[in-house]
Amino acid sequence: MSEYNVKKLRRTHKGRIIAGVCSGIGEYVGIDANMVRIALAIATLFGGVGVGVYAIGWLLMPDEEHDTSIVQDVISKQQARKSATDWSGEQKPQQ
Repeated sequence: MSEYNVKKLRRTHKGRIIAGVCSGIGEYVGIDANMVRIALAIATLFGGVGVGVYAIGWLLMPDEEHDTSIVQDVISKQQARKSATDWSGEQKPQQ
């Protein structure tokens, strides 16, 4: 399989209602996004799991225009902030 044929799980803009999680999953799996939405609605009604799954998808799935997810962006900002301070707690000058 060529590297150009690899499907990636991403939040899409096409068919997006809130954050594009359901449309991204639907496109990745090859089903209609409304089926994913119905499944999440049923999961929400029976235990509230659907809301949590959607929120996790929103945080962990990158947008189709970006390579990193929201969580990855936050972690990289934290690491950049840590590397900007030395062991004495003073800020290093930005280069």
